[in-house]
Amino acid sequence: MTDLFPEFLQPYEGLIVGAATALIIFILGWIASKWVYALCLRAARRADVDEALARFLSAIAQYAVLAFAVIASLSKVGVPTTSLVALLGAAGLAVGLALQGNLGHFASGVMLLLFRPFTIGDKVRVAGEDGQVKEIGLFASTLGTPSNEVKIVPNGSITSDVIVNYTAQGTLRGGIAVGIAYGSDVQRAMEVMIDTCKRVDTVLPDPAPSVNFAGFGASSLDFEVRPWATSDDYLGMLHAARIALYDALNEAGIDIPFDQIVVHQAA
Repeated sequence: MTDLFPEFLQPYEGLIVGAATALIIFILGWIASKWVYALCLRAARRADVDEALARFLSAIAQYAVLAFAVIASLSKVGVPTTSLVALLGAAGLAVGLALQGNLGHFASGVMLLLFRPFTIGDKVRVAGEDGQVKEIGLFASTLGTPSNEVKIVPNGSITSDVIVNYTAQGTLRGGIAVGIAYGSDVQRAMEVMIDTCKRVDTVLPDPAPSVNFAGFGASSLDFEVRPWATSDDYLGMLHAARIALYDALNEAGIDIPFDQIVVHQAA
């Protein structure tokens, strides 16, 4: 080996060989990290993993390979890698403790992207907030509200509470409270309410609308009208059905009373 180097470089032969070996290891590791990234990304996409999560996990795999290559390269030039690994581990622990709240949101974001309780475009209630999902991030998700507000909800708050997905089933059943006057013909009133709902364009014929006698109120006989609609038509259907019910009951001569208080005066 000494014949490969001029005499003035022979004292540095070990360092030169180590540096060359380290460079080769780093180059091979860099190429391997790119290959691992592409392989992981392809596998994640084939498994239908969310694109943001697929890229993030692939990047972690890439940097893990690259870190291994760097450590292996440094060991070839005499750097004590044991101490370096310990230092990196301590730094990682310190960062983890400082960002534990954000890491919790990150873990929740991974769960949302993996298990998909909702997707972009779904109408949901999460962490007590209603809206349409605009974005599912790794740390927070974005909702758009009917009032055109934008709400940023931390993912940790979403997974720690009940998630209601209004869109997942494709249809929703509405509940419209209707009160009629005492003494009214109950059967006739129920027939009017069901027939009225069937004539509303956005009410689905199947499942058919129904009426439930909910109870005896202070001033009225209380009913719950239950029409069905697609998720997209739901709010519009409730609006149209309420108007149609009010008009139909009035035309049928069935009173819709307002709250009343009866005062009895002692003799």
